[in-house]
Amino acid sequence: MNIKDTTLNKILIAIIAAISLLALFGGIMEPDSALYASIAKNMVLRDDWVNIYVRGADWMDKPHLTFWLAAASFKVFGINAFAYKLPSFLFGLLGAGYLYKLAKDIYNEKIGLISALIFLSALHILISTFDVRAEVYITTFTLAAIYHYYKAHQGSFWHIVSGSFFAACAIMIKGIFVLIPVFGGFIIYWLLTNQWKQLLKLKWWIAIALILLFIIPELYTLYVQFDLHPEKVVFGKTGVSGIKFFFWDSQFGRFFNNGPIKGKGDLSFFLHTTLWAFLPWSILFYAAVVNLFKKKNRIAWPAESIIIWTSAAITFLLFSLSKFQLPHYILIILPQFAIITALYLEKLSDKSLKTFITIQNILYVLIVLALSAIAILFKFNLYFVAIGFVVLIFGSAFLLFKGLKVNTLLGRSSFISVGLMVFLSAFFYPAVLKYESGMQAGNWLKENYPEAKAAVLMYPDAYSFDFYATGEPQYFWNYEDLAKFGNKESLIIYTSAAELERLKTEYHAEVLKSFEYYHITKLTGKFINAETRPQVLEQFYLVKLH
Repeated sequence: MNIKDTTLNKILIAIIAAISLLALFGGIMEPDSALYASIAKNMVLRDDWVNIYVRGADWMDKPHLTFWLAAASFKVFGINAFAYKLPSFLFGLLGAGYLYKLAKDIYNEKIGLISALIFLSALHILISTFDVRAEVYITTFTLAAIYHYYKAHQGSFWHIVSGSFFAACAIMIKGIFVLIPVFGGFIIYWLLTNQWKQLLKLKWWIAIALILLFIIPELYTLYVQFDLHPEKVVFGKTGVSGIKFFFWDSQFGRFFNNGPIKGKGDLSFFLHTTLWAFLPWSILFYAAVVNLFKKKNRIAWPAESIIIWTSAAITFLLFSLSKFQLPHYILIILPQFAIITALYLEKLSDKSLKTFITIQNILYVLIVLALSAIAILFKFNLYFVAIGFVVLIFGSAFLLFKGLKVNTLLGRSSFISVGLMVFLSAFFYPAVLKYESGMQAGNWLKENYPEAKAAVLMYPDAYSFDFYATGEPQYFWNYEDLAKFGNKESLIIYTSAAELERLKTEYHAEVLKSFEYYHITKLTGKFINAETRPQVLEQFYLVKLH
Protein backbone atom coordinates (compact mmCIF):
# COMPACT_ATOMS: atom_id res chain seq x y z
CA MET A 1 0.00 0.00 0.00
CA ASN A 2 1.90 3.00 -1.32
CA ILE A 3 0.34 6.09 0.25
CA LYS A 4 1.75 8.87 2.38
CA ASP A 5 2.50 8.02 6.01
CA THR A 6 0.17 10.69 7.40
CA THR A 7 -2.66 9.64 5.08
CA LEU A 8 -2.25 5.98 6.01
CA ASN A 9 -2.31 6.77 9.72
CA LYS A 10 -5.45 8.87 9.31
CA ILE A 11 -7.14 6.04 7.38
CA LEU A 12 -6.20 3.51 10.08
CA ILE A 13 -7.50 5.83 12.82
CA ALA A 14 -10.79 6.23 10.92
CA ILE A 15 -11.12 2.45 10.50
CA ILE A 16 -10.52 1.84 14.23
CA ALA A 17 -13.03 4.55 15.18
CA ALA A 18 -15.64 3.21 12.75
CA ILE A 19 -15.28 -0.41 13.84
CA SER A 20 -15.54 0.69 17.50
CA LEU A 21 -19.07 1.91 16.77
CA LEU A 22 -20.15 -1.75 16.88
CA ALA A 23 -19.75 -1.68 20.66
CA LEU A 24 -22.41 1.02 21.06
CA PHE A 25 -25.15 -1.36 19.96
CA GLY A 26 -24.41 -4.13 22.47
CA GLY A 27 -25.74 -4.64 25.98
CA ILE A 28 -24.46 -3.24 29.26
CA MET A 29 -22.23 -5.54 31.29
CA GLU A 30 -22.28 -6.19 35.02
CA PRO A 31 -21.10 -5.21 37.50
CA ASP A 32 -19.68 -1.69 37.12
CA SER A 33 -21.20 -0.64 33.78
CA ALA A 34 -24.66 -1.79 34.80
CA LEU A 35 -24.27 -0.16 38.22
CA TYR A 36 -23.29 3.21 36.73
CA ALA A 37 -26.04 3.01 34.11
CA SER A 38 -28.67 2.25 36.77
CA ILE A 39 -27.49 5.22 38.88
CA ALA A 40 -27.85 7.54 35.89
CA LYS A 41 -31.25 6.02 35.07
CA ASN A 42 -32.47 6.68 38.62
CA MET A 43 -31.23 10.29 38.39
CA VAL A 44 -33.48 10.79 35.39
CA LEU A 45 -36.47 8.90 36.81
CA ARG A 46 -36.31 10.76 40.12
CA ASP A 47 -35.32 14.05 38.45
CA ASP A 48 -32.68 14.26 41.17
CA TRP A 49 -29.14 15.03 40.02
CA VAL A 50 -27.79 15.68 43.51
CA ASN A 51 -28.36 12.44 45.41
CA ILE A 52 -26.91 9.10 44.25
CA TYR A 53 -29.04 6.04 44.97
CA VAL A 54 -28.24 2.37 44.47
CA ARG A 55 -30.80 -0.34 45.28
CA GLY A 56 -33.05 2.40 46.64
CA ALA A 57 -30.53 3.57 49.25
CA ASP A 58 -27.89 6.30 49.54
CA TRP A 59 -24.63 5.34 47.85
CA MET A 60 -21.15 6.69 48.41
CA ASP A 61 -18.21 5.60 46.28
CA LYS A 62 -17.68 7.48 43.00
CA PRO A 63 -18.12 11.21 42.31
CA HIS A 64 -21.02 12.40 40.16
CA LEU A 65 -19.70 13.41 36.74
CA THR A 66 -19.78 9.92 35.16
CA PHE A 67 -23.46 9.66 36.08
CA TRP A 68 -24.29 13.22 35.04
CA LEU A 69 -22.87 12.60 31.56
CA ALA A 70 -24.83 9.36 31.16
CA ALA A 71 -28.01 10.91 32.57
CA ALA A 72 -27.72 13.86 30.16
CA SER A 73 -27.43 11.38 27.28
CA PHE A 74 -30.53 9.54 28.59
CA LYS A 75 -32.47 12.79 28.51
CA VAL A 76 -31.59 13.21 24.83
CA PHE A 77 -31.65 9.63 23.50
CA GLY A 78 -33.82 7.83 26.03
CA ILE A 79 -32.80 5.30 28.68
CA ASN A 80 -30.99 2.61 26.72
CA ALA A 81 -27.56 1.03 26.31
CA PHE A 82 -26.63 3.13 23.27
CA ALA A 83 -27.28 6.37 25.16
CA TYR A 84 -25.17 5.14 28.08
CA LYS A 85 -22.18 4.21 25.91
CA LEU A 86 -22.23 7.14 23.48
CA PRO A 87 -20.68 9.84 25.74
CA SER A 88 -17.76 7.58 26.67
CA PHE A 89 -17.14 6.78 22.99
CA LEU A 90 -17.15 10.45 22.04
CA PHE A 91 -14.86 11.39 24.91
CA GLY A 92 -12.52 8.59 23.86
CA LEU A 93 -12.26 10.22 20.43
CA LEU A 94 -11.71 13.58 22.12
CA GLY A 95 -8.91 12.01 24.14
CA ALA A 96 -7.29 10.73 20.93
CA GLY A 97 -7.55 14.26 19.55
CA TYR A 98 -5.81 15.73 22.57
CA LEU A 99 -3.14 13.02 22.38
CA TYR A 100 -2.51 13.95 18.75
CA LYS A 101 -2.25 17.66 19.61
CA LEU A 102 0.11 17.09 22.55
CA ALA A 103 2.44 14.74 20.68
CA LYS A 104 2.38 16.97 17.58
CA ASP A 105 3.29 20.06 19.61
CA ILE A 106 6.14 18.37 21.46
CA TYR A 107 7.43 16.29 18.52
CA ASN A 108 5.75 16.39 15.09
CA GLU A 109 2.55 15.47 13.26
CA LYS A 110 3.70 11.95 12.44
CA ILE A 111 4.32 11.11 16.11
CA GLY A 112 0.95 12.67 16.95
CA LEU A 113 -0.92 10.49 14.46
CA ILE A 114 0.91 7.28 15.40
CA SER A 115 0.28 7.98 19.10
CA ALA A 116 -3.45 8.50 18.50
CA LEU A 117 -3.60 5.31 16.41
CA ILE A 118 -1.83 3.24 19.07
CA PHE A 119 -4.08 4.62 21.81
CA LEU A 120 -7.38 3.98 19.98
CA SER A 121 -6.36 0.46 18.93
CA ALA A 122 -5.10 -0.72 22.34
CA LEU A 123 -7.15 -3.73 23.48
CA HIS A 124 -8.33 -2.24 26.78
CA ILE A 125 -9.55 0.91 25.03
CA LEU A 126 -11.53 -1.28 22.64
CA ILE A 127 -12.96 -3.33 25.53
CA SER A 128 -13.85 -0.12 27.39
CA THR A 129 -15.90 1.03 24.40
CA PHE A 130 -18.16 -1.97 25.06
CA ASP A 131 -17.82 -2.30 28.85
CA VAL A 132 -18.13 1.40 29.72
CA ARG A 133 -16.92 2.46 33.15
CA ALA A 134 -15.33 5.75 34.23
CA GLU A 135 -11.75 5.33 33.05
CA VAL A 136 -12.13 6.59 29.46
CA TYR A 137 -13.49 9.85 30.86
CA ILE A 138 -10.61 10.14 33.33
CA THR A 139 -8.09 9.39 30.60
CA THR A 140 -9.44 12.13 28.34
CA PHE A 141 -9.79 14.72 31.08
CA THR A 142 -6.30 14.15 32.51
CA LEU A 143 -4.78 14.22 29.01
CA ALA A 144 -6.66 17.42 28.13
CA ALA A 145 -5.44 19.00 31.38
CA ILE A 146 -1.84 18.02 30.58
CA TYR A 147 -2.14 19.47 27.08
CA HIS A 148 -3.56 22.81 28.24
CA TYR A 149 -1.04 23.12 31.08
CA TYR A 150 1.72 22.36 28.58
CA LYS A 151 0.46 25.27 26.44
CA ALA A 152 0.16 27.42 29.58
CA HIS A 153 3.78 26.61 30.42
CA GLN A 154 4.63 28.16 27.07
CA GLY A 155 2.87 31.36 28.04
CA SER A 156 -0.90 31.38 27.36
CA PHE A 157 -2.96 32.20 30.47
CA TRP A 158 -6.29 30.99 29.04
CA HIS A 159 -4.83 27.51 28.86
CA ILE A 160 -4.57 27.69 32.67
CA VAL A 161 -8.35 28.08 32.81
CA SER A 162 -8.94 25.24 30.31
CA GLY A 163 -6.41 22.96 32.01
CA SER A 164 -7.98 23.55 35.42
CA PHE A 165 -11.46 22.89 34.06
CA PHE A 166 -10.42 19.52 32.64
CA ALA A 167 -8.43 18.65 35.79
CA ALA A 168 -11.55 19.41 37.83
CA CYS A 169 -13.63 17.19 35.51
CA ALA A 170 -11.14 14.35 36.08
CA ILE A 171 -11.45 14.85 39.84
CA MET A 172 -15.25 14.77 39.58
CA ILE A 173 -14.92 11.41 37.81
CA LYS A 174 -12.45 9.67 40.13
CA GLY A 175 -11.03 11.89 42.89
CA ILE A 176 -8.00 14.02 43.67
CA PHE A 177 -5.44 11.30 42.87
CA VAL A 178 -5.83 12.18 39.19
CA LEU A 179 -3.76 15.30 39.88
CA ILE A 180 -0.70 13.05 40.14
CA PRO A 181 -0.59 12.15 36.41
CA VAL A 182 -1.61 15.74 35.59
CA PHE A 183 1.00 17.64 37.62
CA GLY A 184 3.57 14.96 38.46
CA GLY A 185 5.33 15.07 35.09
CA PHE A 186 5.56 18.88 35.13
CA ILE A 187 7.01 19.03 38.63
CA ILE A 188 9.71 16.45 37.87
CA TYR A 189 10.45 18.17 34.53
CA TRP A 190 10.92 21.51 36.27
CA LEU A 191 13.20 20.01 38.91
CA LEU A 192 15.33 18.07 36.41
CA THR A 193 15.73 21.07 34.09
CA ASN A 194 16.46 23.56 36.89
CA GLN A 195 13.15 25.36 36.44
CA TRP A 196 12.03 24.85 40.03
CA LYS A 197 11.00 28.53 40.26
CA GLN A 198 8.00 27.54 38.13
CA LEU A 199 6.57 26.14 41.36
CA LEU A 200 6.45 29.69 42.74
CA LYS A 201 4.75 31.27 39.74
CA LEU A 202 1.34 32.79 40.42
CA LYS A 203 -0.32 31.14 37.41
CA TRP A 204 0.12 27.64 38.84
CA TRP A 205 -1.39 28.68 42.16
CA ILE A 206 -4.26 30.24 40.23
CA ALA A 207 -4.62 26.87 38.48
CA ILE A 208 -5.04 25.13 41.86
CA ALA A 209 -7.57 27.76 42.97
CA LEU A 210 -9.53 27.32 39.74
CA ILE A 211 -9.60 23.53 40.20
CA LEU A 212 -11.10 24.02 43.67
CA LEU A 213 -13.62 26.43 42.19
CA PHE A 214 -14.62 24.07 39.40
CA ILE A 215 -15.21 21.10 41.74
CA ILE A 216 -17.73 23.02 43.84
CA PRO A 217 -20.69 21.20 42.19
CA GLU A 218 -19.29 17.88 43.45
CA LEU A 219 -18.60 19.21 46.93
CA TYR A 220 -22.09 20.72 47.10
CA THR A 221 -23.83 17.46 46.18
CA LEU A 222 -21.80 15.48 48.72
CA TYR A 223 -22.54 18.04 51.41
CA VAL A 224 -26.28 17.99 50.69
CA GLN A 225 -26.58 14.20 50.55
CA PHE A 226 -24.32 13.25 53.46
CA ASP A 227 -22.81 16.04 55.57
CA LEU A 228 -26.22 17.64 56.11
CA HIS A 229 -27.57 14.23 57.20
CA PRO A 230 -25.21 12.64 59.75
CA GLU A 231 -28.02 10.25 60.72
CA LYS A 232 -27.64 8.37 57.42
CA VAL A 233 -26.05 4.94 57.66
CA VAL A 234 -23.10 4.60 55.25
CA PHE A 235 -20.58 1.73 55.36
CA GLY A 236 -22.44 0.47 58.42
CA LYS A 237 -22.08 3.63 60.51
CA THR A 238 -23.57 7.10 60.95
CA GLY A 239 -21.89 10.50 60.91
CA VAL A 240 -20.05 9.83 57.64
CA SER A 241 -18.88 12.97 55.83
CA GLY A 242 -19.19 12.86 52.05
CA ILE A 243 -16.59 15.61 51.64
CA LYS A 244 -14.06 13.82 53.87
CA PHE A 245 -14.64 10.59 51.95
CA PHE A 246 -14.11 12.44 48.67
CA PHE A 247 -10.83 14.04 49.72
CA TRP A 248 -9.40 11.26 51.89
CA ASP A 249 -11.05 7.85 52.31
CA SER A 250 -11.86 7.20 48.66
CA GLN A 251 -8.26 7.98 47.66
CA PHE A 252 -5.73 7.67 50.46
CA GLY A 253 -7.91 5.13 52.25
CA ARG A 254 -7.68 2.81 49.24
CA PHE A 255 -3.99 3.44 48.72
CA PHE A 256 -3.08 2.68 52.35
CA ASN A 257 -5.89 0.10 52.65
CA ASN A 258 -7.31 1.70 55.79
CA GLY A 259 -10.53 3.09 54.33
CA PRO A 260 -14.00 1.52 54.11
CA ILE A 261 -13.20 -0.04 50.69
CA LYS A 262 -10.19 -2.38 50.81
CA GLY A 263 -8.19 -4.49 48.40
CA LYS A 264 -5.05 -6.62 48.05
CA GLY A 265 -2.00 -5.20 46.32
CA ASP A 266 0.49 -6.99 44.06
CA LEU A 267 3.61 -5.16 42.87
CA SER A 268 3.64 -7.02 39.55
CA PHE A 269 -0.10 -6.61 38.86
CA PHE A 270 0.15 -3.78 36.32
CA LEU A 271 3.20 -5.27 34.64
CA HIS A 272 1.23 -8.28 33.45
CA THR A 273 -1.95 -6.21 33.05
CA THR A 274 -0.14 -3.95 30.57
CA LEU A 275 0.97 -7.02 28.62
CA TRP A 276 -2.62 -7.82 27.58
CA ALA A 277 -4.29 -4.41 28.03
CA PHE A 278 -1.91 -2.69 25.59
CA LEU A 279 -2.06 -5.39 22.91
CA PRO A 280 -1.05 -5.42 20.09
CA TRP A 281 1.55 -2.84 21.13
CA SER A 282 2.69 -4.14 24.53
CA ILE A 283 5.88 -5.91 23.40
CA LEU A 284 6.90 -2.81 21.45
CA PHE A 285 6.11 -0.68 24.49
CA TYR A 286 8.28 -2.75 26.85
CA ALA A 287 11.13 -2.52 24.31
CA ALA A 288 10.57 1.26 24.15
CA VAL A 289 10.79 1.55 27.94
CA VAL A 290 14.11 -0.33 27.97
CA ASN A 291 15.25 1.99 25.19
CA LEU A 292 14.42 5.00 27.38
CA PHE A 293 17.06 4.02 29.92
CA LYS A 294 19.84 4.58 27.36
CA LYS A 295 20.73 8.26 27.44
CA LYS A 296 21.91 8.33 23.80
CA ASN A 297 18.38 7.42 22.72
CA ARG A 298 16.90 10.42 24.54
CA ILE A 299 19.34 13.15 23.45
CA ALA A 300 17.54 14.04 20.20
CA TRP A 301 14.17 14.44 21.90
CA PRO A 302 12.85 17.74 23.34
CA ALA A 303 13.34 18.22 27.08
CA GLU A 304 9.55 18.31 27.47
CA SER A 305 9.60 14.56 26.82
CA ILE A 306 10.34 14.26 30.53
CA ILE A 307 6.73 15.34 31.21
CA ILE A 308 5.43 12.35 29.25
CA TRP A 309 7.43 9.48 30.67
CA THR A 310 7.69 10.72 34.24
CA SER A 311 3.90 11.26 34.34
CA ALA A 312 3.49 7.64 33.25
CA ALA A 313 6.21 6.33 35.56
CA ILE A 314 5.00 7.89 38.80
CA THR A 315 1.38 6.95 38.11
CA PHE A 316 2.35 3.38 37.23
CA LEU A 317 4.43 3.19 40.42
CA LEU A 318 1.57 4.59 42.48
CA PHE A 319 -0.85 2.03 41.05
CA SER A 320 1.63 -0.78 41.71
CA LEU A 321 2.18 0.26 45.33
CA SER A 322 -1.54 0.69 46.01
CA LYS A 323 -3.38 -2.03 47.89
CA PHE A 324 -6.48 -1.49 45.74
CA GLN A 325 -5.84 -2.52 42.12
CA LEU A 326 -8.14 -3.04 39.15
CA PRO A 327 -7.05 -3.69 35.54
CA HIS A 328 -8.92 -0.73 34.04
CA TYR A 329 -6.86 1.77 36.09
CA ILE A 330 -4.09 1.33 33.52
CA LEU A 331 -6.19 3.18 30.92
CA ILE A 332 -5.31 6.51 32.55
CA ILE A 333 -1.69 6.33 31.35
CA LEU A 334 -2.17 4.54 28.03
CA PRO A 335 -1.80 7.90 26.18
CA GLN A 336 1.70 8.30 27.61
CA PHE A 337 2.45 4.68 26.74
CA ALA A 338 1.29 5.42 23.17
CA ILE A 339 3.68 8.37 22.79
CA ILE A 340 6.61 6.38 24.19
CA THR A 341 5.84 3.54 21.75
CA ALA A 342 5.41 5.91 18.80
CA LEU A 343 8.81 7.51 19.44
CA TYR A 344 10.44 4.10 19.55
CA LEU A 345 8.72 2.96 16.35
CA GLU A 346 9.95 5.97 14.40
CA LYS A 347 13.59 5.19 15.22
CA LEU A 348 13.57 1.45 14.56
CA SER A 349 16.49 0.15 12.51
CA ASP A 350 15.84 -2.34 9.70
CA LYS A 351 17.10 -5.18 11.88
CA SER A 352 14.82 -4.27 14.79
CA LEU A 353 11.91 -3.64 12.42
CA LYS A 354 12.31 -7.10 10.94
CA THR A 355 12.33 -8.60 14.45
CA PHE A 356 9.15 -6.82 15.50
CA ILE A 357 7.31 -7.58 12.26
CA THR A 358 8.15 -11.24 12.90
CA ILE A 359 6.89 -10.95 16.48
CA GLN A 360 3.65 -9.34 15.29
CA ASN A 361 3.21 -12.08 12.68
CA ILE A 362 3.55 -14.69 15.42
CA LEU A 363 1.04 -12.69 17.48
CA TYR A 364 -1.33 -12.81 14.52
CA VAL A 365 -1.18 -16.59 14.37
CA LEU A 366 -1.62 -16.95 18.14
CA ILE A 367 -4.63 -14.62 18.18
CA VAL A 368 -6.30 -16.40 15.25
CA LEU A 369 -5.79 -19.75 16.98
CA ALA A 370 -7.00 -18.40 20.34
CA LEU A 371 -10.15 -16.75 18.91
CA SER A 372 -10.94 -19.80 16.79
CA ALA A 373 -10.59 -22.07 19.83
CA ILE A 374 -12.86 -19.79 21.90
CA ALA A 375 -15.46 -19.72 19.11
CA ILE A 376 -15.44 -23.51 18.70
CA LEU A 377 -15.52 -24.21 22.44
CA PHE A 378 -18.20 -21.62 23.22
CA LYS A 379 -20.36 -22.69 20.27
CA PHE A 380 -22.12 -19.35 19.94
CA ASN A 381 -24.36 -18.73 16.96
CA LEU A 382 -22.51 -18.52 13.64
CA TYR A 383 -19.16 -19.16 15.29
CA PHE A 384 -17.75 -20.34 11.96
CA VAL A 385 -18.68 -16.92 10.50
CA ALA A 386 -16.77 -15.24 13.34
CA ILE A 387 -13.69 -17.32 12.55
CA GLY A 388 -14.10 -16.48 8.88
CA PHE A 389 -14.25 -12.74 9.61
CA VAL A 390 -11.11 -12.90 11.74
CA VAL A 391 -9.18 -14.86 9.12
CA LEU A 392 -10.40 -12.49 6.38
CA ILE A 393 -9.39 -9.36 8.30
CA PHE A 394 -6.02 -10.73 9.30
CA GLY A 395 -5.37 -12.07 5.80
CA SER A 396 -6.20 -8.66 4.31
CA ALA A 397 -3.55 -7.08 6.49
CA PHE A 398 -0.85 -9.28 4.97
CA LEU A 399 -2.02 -8.41 1.46
CA LEU A 400 -2.28 -4.68 2.11
CA PHE A 401 0.86 -4.10 4.20
CA LYS A 402 4.08 -5.55 2.87
CA GLY A 403 7.79 -4.86 3.03
CA LEU A 404 10.29 -3.87 5.70
CA LYS A 405 8.59 -0.61 6.71
CA VAL A 406 7.14 0.98 9.83
CA ASN A 407 3.83 1.22 7.94
CA THR A 408 3.79 -2.57 7.65
CA LEU A 409 4.08 -2.86 11.42
CA LEU A 410 1.46 -0.15 12.02
CA GLY A 411 -1.00 -1.53 9.46
CA ARG A 412 -0.82 -5.16 10.51
CA SER A 413 -0.97 -4.30 14.21
CA SER A 414 -4.00 -2.06 13.64
CA PHE A 415 -5.76 -4.86 11.78
CA ILE A 416 -5.18 -7.13 14.78
CA SER A 417 -7.25 -4.63 16.76
CA VAL A 418 -9.91 -4.48 14.04
CA GLY A 419 -10.21 -8.28 14.07
CA LEU A 420 -10.42 -8.36 17.86
CA MET A 421 -13.09 -5.66 17.94
CA VAL A 422 -15.25 -7.40 15.33
CA PHE A 423 -14.94 -10.73 17.12
CA LEU A 424 -15.72 -9.28 20.56
CA SER A 425 -18.50 -6.82 19.69
CA ALA A 426 -20.30 -8.69 16.93
CA PHE A 427 -19.99 -12.28 18.15
CA PHE A 428 -18.45 -12.99 21.55
CA TYR A 429 -19.97 -10.36 23.85
CA PRO A 430 -23.54 -10.82 22.51
CA ALA A 431 -23.19 -14.57 23.18
CA VAL A 432 -21.81 -14.00 26.68
CA LEU A 433 -24.52 -11.47 27.58
CA LYS A 434 -27.13 -14.20 27.22
CA TYR A 435 -25.88 -15.34 30.63
CA GLU A 436 -26.31 -11.91 32.24
CA SER A 437 -29.60 -12.92 33.78
CA GLY A 438 -30.50 -9.46 35.09
CA MET A 439 -30.44 -7.97 31.60
CA GLN A 440 -32.35 -10.90 30.13
CA ALA A 441 -34.95 -10.78 32.92
CA GLY A 442 -35.36 -7.01 32.71
CA ASN A 443 -35.91 -7.11 28.95
CA TRP A 444 -38.32 -10.05 29.21
CA LEU A 445 -40.30 -8.31 31.95
CA LYS A 446 -40.47 -5.07 29.98
CA GLU A 447 -41.78 -6.93 26.96
CA ASN A 448 -44.28 -9.25 28.66
CA TYR A 449 -45.43 -7.34 31.79
CA PRO A 450 -44.78 -3.66 31.02
CA GLU A 451 -47.14 -2.43 33.76
CA ALA A 452 -45.81 -4.65 36.57
CA LYS A 453 -43.80 -3.30 39.49
CA ALA A 454 -40.30 -4.82 39.27
CA ALA A 455 -38.73 -5.99 42.52
CA VAL A 456 -35.60 -7.75 43.75
CA LEU A 457 -35.53 -10.09 46.74
CA MET A 458 -32.43 -10.90 48.79
CA TYR A 459 -29.92 -10.25 46.03
CA PRO A 460 -27.59 -7.21 46.18
CA ASP A 461 -25.99 -7.24 42.73
CA ALA A 462 -28.95 -7.05 40.36
CA TYR A 463 -27.55 -3.99 38.60
CA SER A 464 -28.41 -5.02 35.05
CA PHE A 465 -31.97 -5.91 36.11
CA ASP A 466 -32.16 -2.51 37.79
CA PHE A 467 -31.23 -0.83 34.51
CA TYR A 468 -33.22 -2.91 32.02
CA ALA A 469 -36.46 -3.33 34.01
CA THR A 470 -39.13 -0.65 33.65
CA GLY A 471 -38.95 2.03 36.32
CA GLU A 472 -36.92 1.76 39.52
CA PRO A 473 -37.17 -1.72 41.07
CA GLN A 474 -38.23 -2.20 44.68
CA TYR A 475 -35.59 -3.96 46.81
CA PHE A 476 -36.46 -6.33 49.67
CA TRP A 477 -33.59 -7.36 51.94
CA ASN A 478 -35.64 -9.69 54.15
CA TYR A 479 -39.03 -11.38 54.22
CA GLU A 480 -40.32 -9.03 56.91
CA ASP A 481 -40.10 -6.08 54.50
CA LEU A 482 -41.80 -8.13 51.80
CA ALA A 483 -44.60 -9.06 54.22
CA LYS A 484 -45.20 -5.37 55.02
CA PHE A 485 -45.47 -4.38 51.36
CA GLY A 486 -49.09 -3.48 50.62
CA ASN A 487 -49.84 -4.67 47.10
CA LYS A 488 -47.76 -7.82 46.64
CA GLU A 489 -49.83 -8.98 43.68
CA SER A 490 -48.51 -6.03 41.66
CA LEU A 491 -44.93 -7.24 42.11
CA ILE A 492 -42.86 -9.40 39.82
CA ILE A 493 -39.79 -10.41 41.75
CA TYR A 494 -36.32 -11.18 40.45
CA THR A 495 -34.56 -13.58 42.78
CA SER A 496 -32.08 -16.45 43.00
CA ALA A 497 -32.79 -20.17 43.24
CA ALA A 498 -32.03 -20.02 46.98
CA GLU A 499 -35.26 -18.08 47.66
CA LEU A 500 -37.59 -19.94 45.31
CA GLU A 501 -38.90 -22.67 47.64
CA ARG A 502 -39.74 -20.24 50.44
CA LEU A 503 -41.60 -17.98 48.01
CA LYS A 504 -43.57 -20.96 46.72
CA THR A 505 -44.41 -22.11 50.24
CA GLU A 506 -45.35 -18.77 51.80
CA TYR A 507 -46.70 -16.85 48.81
CA HIS A 508 -47.68 -19.55 46.30
CA ALA A 509 -45.22 -17.94 43.91
CA GLU A 510 -45.65 -18.66 40.23
CA VAL A 511 -42.46 -18.91 38.20
CA LEU A 512 -42.89 -16.80 35.09
CA LYS A 513 -39.46 -17.36 33.58
CA SER A 514 -36.07 -18.77 34.57
CA PHE A 515 -32.70 -17.36 33.48
CA GLU A 516 -29.18 -18.73 33.49
CA TYR A 517 -26.56 -16.59 35.22
CA TYR A 518 -22.79 -16.32 35.19
CA HIS A 519 -20.48 -13.53 36.36
CA ILE A 520 -19.51 -12.69 32.79
CA THR A 521 -16.59 -10.35 33.56
CA LYS A 522 -14.75 -13.22 35.25
CA LEU A 523 -14.47 -15.74 32.44
CA THR A 524 -13.12 -19.22 33.09
CA GLY A 525 -12.39 -22.20 30.90
CA LYS A 526 -15.37 -24.08 32.33
CA PHE A 527 -17.73 -21.31 31.28
CA ILE A 528 -16.24 -20.87 27.80
CA ASN A 529 -16.46 -24.60 27.12
CA ALA A 530 -20.07 -25.38 26.18
CA GLU A 531 -19.67 -28.93 27.54
CA THR A 532 -18.75 -27.81 31.07
CA ARG A 533 -20.72 -24.56 31.17
CA PRO A 534 -23.77 -26.01 32.95
CA GLN A 535 -21.51 -26.80 35.93
CA VAL A 536 -20.87 -23.10 36.63
CA LEU A 537 -24.26 -21.60 35.80
CA GLU A 538 -26.71 -20.36 38.45
CA GLN A 539 -30.46 -19.96 38.06
CA PHE A 540 -32.45 -16.79 38.60
CA TYR A 541 -36.19 -16.40 38.34
CA LEU A 542 -38.97 -13.94 37.75
CA VAL A 543 -41.88 -14.87 39.99
CA LYS A 544 -45.36 -13.52 40.63
CA LEU A 545 -46.90 -13.76 44.09
CA HIS A 546 -50.47 -14.98 44.69
